Amino acid sequence: MLHSPMLVLKDSLKRESGSKVQHANIQASKAVADIIRTTLGPRSMLKMLLDASGGIVVTNDGNAILRELDIAHPAAKSMIELSRTQDEEVGDGTTSVIVLAGEMLHVAEAFIDKNYHPTVICRAYNKALEDAIAVLDKIAISVDVNDRASMLGLVKSSIGTKFTSQFGDLIADLAIEATTIVGVDLGQGLREVDIKKYIKVEKVPGGQLEDSMVLKGVMFQKDVVAPGKMRRKIVNPRVILLDCPLEYKKGENQTNAELVKEEDWSILLRMEEEYVENICMQILKFKPDLVITEKGLSDLACHYFSKAGVSAIRRLRKTDNNRIAKACGATIVNRPDELQESDVGTGAGLFEVKKIGDEFFAFIVDCKDPKACTVLLRGASKDLLNEVERNLQDAMSVARNIIKNPKLLPGGGATELTVSAMLKQKSSSIEGIEKWPYEAAAIAFEAIPRTLAQNCGVNVIRIMTALQGKHANGENAWIGIDGNTGAITDMKEQKIWDSYNVKAQTFKTAIEASCMLLRIDDIVSGIKKKQAPGAGAAPKPQVETEADADGEQILPD
Repeated sequence: MLHSPMLVLKDSLKRESGSKVQHANIQASKAVADIIRTTLGPRSMLKMLLDASGGIVVTNDGNAILRELDIAHPAAKSMIELSRTQDEEVGDGTTSVIVLAGEMLHVAEAFIDKNYHPTVICRAYNKALEDAIAVLDKIAISVDVNDRASMLGLVKSSIGTKFTSQFGDLIADLAIEATTIVGVDLGQGLREVDIKKYIKVEKVPGGQLEDSMVLKGVMFQKDVVAPGKMRRKIVNPRVILLDCPLEYKKGENQTNAELVKEEDWSILLRMEEEYVENICMQILKFKPDLVITEKGLSDLACHYFSKAGVSAIRRLRKTDNNRIAKACGATIVNRPDELQESDVGTGAGLFEVKKIGDEFFAFIVDCKDPKACTVLLRGASKDLLNEVERNLQDAMSVARNIIKNPKLLPGGGATELTVSAMLKQKSSSIEGIEKWPYEAAAIAFEAIPRTLAQNCGVNVIRIMTALQGKHANGENAWIGIDGNTGAITDMKEQKIWDSYNVKAQTFKTAIEASCMLLRIDDIVSGIKKKQAPGAGAAPKPQVETEADADGEQILPD
């Protein structure tokens, strides 16, 4: 009865199944978590990465590091997704999410060895997650968004782990100011803060970091069209924003005009001139001081404007134009003949062109009640500025989260310890086989304070035992590690706080992801795409990644 072995899958395919896969996944995720682990907390290490183009990135923002890594293992890839979603959702806690998920998988490994079924582990984990969120709700305290001091403490703790924490409140200040400016009330106590659209970060190398500031308005790297003739400083300008070219529009397709008489030619030219003149007159009717268009502006139009004493700026990026509109209360107009008085922006206090370094920048500042703003960052080198910008993004996200949901939790690992203690207590009341994984999940939460302690370089075991003692029955919820000294302190006094959104999202993402990875029991790799015969291997098309597709590529003037 000896048959030849049955072949279902092609030879080229590799198939792994069973607990081997789970082990491989856990190993991969732990490897990712170990890369990131040292960047958690205020005493964190920096990572230096060489990206594809040979530039260097020096950062300790978990997401920024993982974005640059090129990773082969599928499970590790999904870990990286984690930190990306965390970054998009709440903007902070990218490092904690990875560390936590890695730890969750690590404690699950023991159960897989004992032949627990993965779904049992997942069920226990999900139960633990529900209870953890319940504990969070219990220990959270509300905060008054308008109280500047507590907001500062909050934002500071979130970027205390970052490189710029040595500049004290500087970045935190900038972040809070920027987010309070662009916050829009949606009614019912809801606030929407759109960081991406309405807060522009301009990095200008040179000067000191202390020179950074939030402009109540917009700045962009453009000069007026005719620098000699047009005013470069206007107080209380009337601003008109256009989305149409101020030049004679040629036909869409190739048109040939046959001219019989010679003077027809001059008529033709004159018609073009009149067309431009008409447009300009329609605009000048509104007595603007500043005309900004996203498209071109012909010499002739420039002449009319400078004769009327109007400054003009051309070829501005769409996103910048939106920001100006938000800042000074103008409306972007698509056709000059549709201009109305209400479209003119009068909210700006000052327009001026300044030279910073060797670039000209136009500022539209001192706006009344602007809904957009620019954060101007100065610093010694490009690398420094990039890192500061990343930290600022994080700080602004935190400020945004608090404005959206003003609830606080203790930082410094205190939240995780409380959750852990409460879960341990609960685990005794859980029946059946799920009790053990549930307890393991409770222990896994301690990874965060443990890592914090490791990064401070204190005696980890002692500190952890002391902390567990303090948190034993779920009391002293606010006792945690001071990340700078490694001492056990009360987080309330130290003002080390985390925003509720971030913590809840961290827990959810970490546990859901570890469940997902545990439930994989088969990896088939080496799948070949079917090729048309004789086509040979076609070269892979270049795909734009998320990072490139910002659409803000700077067009040359």
